[in-house]
Amino acid sequence: MIKFIKRRNRSKLFTFTAPFVSVLLALATAGIIMLFAGVNPLEAYAGMLQESVGSFYGLSETLVKATPLILTGLGVSLAFRMQIWNIGAEGQLMMGAVGAAWVALYSGISGYAILPVMFFTAAVFGGLWAGVAGFLKAKFRVNEIIVTLLMNYIAISIVSFLIYGPWKDPKGFNFPLTPQFAEFARLGSIFNTRLHYGFIMALVLVLVMYIFMEKTIWGYEIRVIGNNPNAAKYAGIKIDRSIIGVLFLSGALAGVAGFSEVAGIQFRLQEGISSGYGYTAIIVAWLAGRSALGVLLVSIIMSIILVGGDSLQILMGLPVAFVNLFQGLILFFILASDFFINNEIKLIRENQ
Repeated sequence: MIKFIKRRNRSKLFTFTAPFVSVLLALATAGIIMLFAGVNPLEAYAGMLQESVGSFYGLSETLVKATPLILTGLGVSLAFRMQIWNIGAEGQLMMGAVGAAWVALYSGISGYAILPVMFFTAAVFGGLWAGVAGFLKAKFRVNEIIVTLLMNYIAISIVSFLIYGPWKDPKGFNFPLTPQFAEFARLGSIFNTRLHYGFIMALVLVLVMYIFMEKTIWGYEIRVIGNNPNAAKYAGIKIDRSIIGVLFLSGALAGVAGFSEVAGIQFRLQEGISSGYGYTAIIVAWLAGRSALGVLLVSIIMSIILVGGDSLQILMGLPVAFVNLFQGLILFFILASDFFINNEIKLIRENQ
């Protein structure tokens, strides 16, 4: 009989290499599916690399997509460190975008002061949205997975209500979008591409979060709570306060991603401000091992897949669903590797 037994000692080499092996297995599985679809996988993967990093334009587009992934990935990763499952980064990104758009369109602030105000408002909107789940978990032990997931749908509905209703641009030919932001409410571009200063902001936040998670007392307390809540309670760490604080900060980072998208790319609030970045951030956080520097690396890799996936539709005629399937395969193999990192297979005889 086959049994799965909890490992007492985890191999560092296996733990380090497992995510990369997972990606390779996902690539191999996707390649088999391509063969059935009549597509040469080697040509497809070469085309993905060429389109995503083989030119200055492709590289800039890859970094454009990496920016919200870095920010939302940092937020999800921080919560994961405490064994808190924040599945709501998508909704928190939306609420951050709503907060930034409100400042840009209706606050009356102008000049250089508006971008910092948009940034902090987006962070507060995203943080409060996630903080609801944190409060319910800390005070009433409500499952944060359910709360954060359901709040995604509420946030998406709020955005739809605003752009179809009170914030709808009267000059927008009846399209569901707000008026465009003024020039001073937009993030500048880098090298005349779509890449904007939100990417630089994301790099700075990676460094800040690395220092926060690895070098501060609060970061240490988060790790202790995540590894052993009973030991944390015995050490006098206030777990309830930490849960609320971590989810607020996690949501704030996702909210900043919303600010980055509306101020750096869209210049208005409209449908499709997120291409599922909040959901992809879950994969990013797992692949990165909940490390801030790992989030930066994995976000760029995932962006290569996303930008390259777009080229698969054009060059190879594959449907957009294939890119989603690709991401799903990666998540599936990562979860499987995480299971085998923590468990080992034992063959046990019936009479034992």
